[in-house]
Amino acid sequence: MFFLPQDGVARRVLIEEDIEPPSEVVLPSQVVEYFIRQASVHWVMNFCICRASEECQNYPVELGCLFLGEAALGINPKLGRRVSETEALEHVRRCRDAGLVHFVGRNKLDTVWLGVGPGEKLLTICNCCPCCCLWGMLPNLAPEIGDKIKRMPGVTVEVNDQCTGCGICAQDVCFVQAIRLEDDQAVISAECRGCGRCVDVCPEGAIELSIEWERAGRDVVDHLSTLVDVE
Repeated sequence: MFFLPQDGVARRVLIEEDIEPPSEVVLPSQVVEYFIRQASVHWVMNFCICRASEECQNYPVELGCLFLGEAALGINPKLGRRVSETEALEHVRRCRDAGLVHFVGRNKLDTVWLGVGPGEKLLTICNCCPCCCLWGMLPNLAPEIGDKIKRMPGVTVEVNDQCTGCGICAQDVCFVQAIRLEDDQAVISAECRGCGRCVDVCPEGAIELSIEWERAGRDVVDHLSTLVDVE
């Protein structure tokens, strides 16, 4: 499973590059859109189970997961509905506009709680907020489990010398609490999954997200394509 940076952050990196990036740069949203266009079945949940269980007041509860692939046909119709490719694309656009972050991959937990299969025929696209995401428990999981939840390949997030120690980035911005203040400076831990929310909120431009363009996007698509067949 991969967390993908927000498009706005990725676009800023693209604009600020000193050298021209490859013409076929894959933005995070395009990874999601690629699988939507490949899929034979698109199925949207009527609600987000994480936000619903937490009674979220900050992000739309009605914007649930998108499931792709034949296995989605077995999901209980009380939980959601099958949609067209166009509707699926519109759904993920609404999620991004609401400030949600895409989390995409083969999630074995979904095949269990949804009671569907086979797992290689189900791709999950979660749309996560920082306050309610189930995977906020990552820092407390055993490494052999937590390491399966990854950042997009080629993405790094670093604090530069413009940091003033204001602490805004450490105030319920990171869903895995990967940012803390040490000696009045922001420090990013290895728990960071590269969603880029901290980059957006920093008033000093002191947090930078960089992407190795030749790896980003393509590695995710290639890897997930070996795990899940959505056609």
